[in-house]
Amino acid sequence: MSVATFDPVSSVSLTNAAQKYFASKLVKQPSKMIRLSTKESGCTGFAYVLDIVDSASEEDTVLTFGEVSLAVDAKSAAMLKGTEIDLVREGVNEVVKFRNPNVVAECGCGESFSVS
Repeated sequence: MSVATFDPVSSVSLTNAAQKYFASKLVKQPSKMIRLSTKESGCTGFAYVLDIVDSASEEDTVLTFGEVSLAVDAKSAAMLKGTEIDLVREGVNEVVKFRNPNVVAECGCGESFSVS
């Protein structure tokens, strides 16, 4: 596992809303962290995966945002470079949104994406 300092140009970032959301999910599990990765999925190619984990894997990069530690999967890091994670309200629901500058196409339902 490598530990990185926040670099707004190349790292994944969390908005304040996302930080509060993830902190609330971890409040009863203070020794855990959020892990961000991707998997092959859907009609366009990849889907984002967020998991609550005990620790980062050996290759992950760990970023810290206030009370939230975010482990970024090394295999997914290139396609996640520059991604901002936000929590937005859509009607009565709150949804985690990914603003990824590397995305060149998304499926119609928004569940999968592709990068160049």
